[in-house]
Amino acid sequence: MPEMFPKFTTSIKLKYVKLGYQYLVNHIVTFLFIPIMVAVSIKILKLGPEEILTIWNSVHFDLVQILCSSFLVIFIATVYFMSKPRSIYLVDYACYKPPSTCRVPFSTFMEHSRLNLKDNPKSVEFQMRILERSGLGEETSLPPEIHYIPPNPTMEAARNEAEIVIFSAIDSLMQKTRIKPKDIDILIVNCSLFSPTPSLSAMVVNKYKLRSNIKSFNLSGMGCSAGLISIDLARDVLQVHPNSSALIVSTEIITPNYYQGSERAMLVPNCLFRMGGAAILLSNKRGDRNRAKYKSVHVVRTHKGADDKAYKCVYQQEDPQGKVGINLSKDLMIIAGEALKSNITTIGPLVLPASEQLLFLFTLIGRKIFNPKWKPYIPDFKQAFEHFCIHAGGRAVIDELQRNLQLSADHVEASRMTLHRFGNTSSSSLWYELSYIEAKGRMKKGDRIWQIAFGSGFKCNSAIWKCNRRIKTPTDGPWQDCIDRYPVHIPEIVKL
Repeated sequence: MPEMFPKFTTSIKLKYVKLGYQYLVNHIVTFLFIPIMVAVSIKILKLGPEEILTIWNSVHFDLVQILCSSFLVIFIATVYFMSKPRSIYLVDYACYKPPSTCRVPFSTFMEHSRLNLKDNPKSVEFQMRILERSGLGEETSLPPEIHYIPPNPTMEAARNEAEIVIFSAIDSLMQKTRIKPKDIDILIVNCSLFSPTPSLSAMVVNKYKLRSNIKSFNLSGMGCSAGLISIDLARDVLQVHPNSSALIVSTEIITPNYYQGSERAMLVPNCLFRMGGAAILLSNKRGDRNRAKYKSVHVVRTHKGADDKAYKCVYQQEDPQGKVGINLSKDLMIIAGEALKSNITTIGPLVLPASEQLLFLFTLIGRKIFNPKWKPYIPDFKQAFEHFCIHAGGRAVIDELQRNLQLSADHVEASRMTLHRFGNTSSSSLWYELSYIEAKGRMKKGDRIWQIAFGSGFKCNSAIWKCNRRIKTPTDGPWQDCIDRYPVHIPEIVKL
């Protein structure tokens, strides 16, 4: 005899049950408020004109009470608006695009490695294996002095690279925003490994003849997450300086930091890090509210430096031959995972809808009271964000975050394609990723963006943005001549 009703588990997809639950919880206030308003309206409609007039006459208004109440309302409103944080807007940004003469195809990189490390073929083979699995493409770039055999990392060459990258990005930003140097009130430059005297921020002040009372900051030694630290610093300064604009420059200068030794742990950065830089304009001016691309929502910073392993997992040091480089620990991904866990624990309550927070809470209580072996519930951050910009530190970093956050291939496309086209450009990689999303025409007004970056120390930082207006597909920028070719398939291993 055929069944009268199909089985529930096969006839109704559980994902629709979850969607219904999410909609119910996220709109619970509305669902409760509407019946109350309907009941009150029906009650009022049932009253006759005489009953309504009687109720009105029974209410006695005293002039002193009215004045006191009005004063109290005005006082509370004034305190609220004065204590409310100023809105910070991202007016626009620009990314540096290296010239084709600086490109380093795999064949060129490996040929130089063989010539520079001719006495150590095992180190050459190690670099080849790293490059094959790196996720980088054939169009990444290194500064001119690194193309020499052997490389010639002089102070003058490092300054030249800094000037080319930083000035090009700022010139492009000024052309986009039409801002004049005299209108810049705050300047922040972050570059982790190159910190000359005078500083890079002083170099920018000198080049653009910025005002003598400009508030200038130069951040160094803070790793690939320094870009978001600069954003957080700019937000704090803008809170206490009304009607101001902040220029932020994020870059990493490769020339003086290209490792020329043979230690394997210190050769990895040579395979991943490439030229790049970005300039960002933030503002708290009311006049910039309508033209700004994004509005800053949150910045959350997590620092694991109190732990010795975390502190030394990305460590600049000398090898046995006295050559300086960056040593990447084998525990790097484990430490990054712990830092990410701490960061999302803080950011979750700020951004997740009520439905996800309740599910997480119920699971946590269930594990504590009923069964500790219950699988922990991983919040669905796709409910909170439309776009994800994960620091393109390497294929392993993107893979780990995609797995931990349960993201689809589409969500990490911008990160993978940025790594493929430009390599790891350190703190500026997040802006190449945002530029990719815009170049694809995917950014819509109201969309929420989550930028996640990791840095030495060890740090995990997040910035949340909300798209402020309709963004037209740009006709310029770093992706101008190649966006039509992307996304591309990136094999697990590229045989060299």
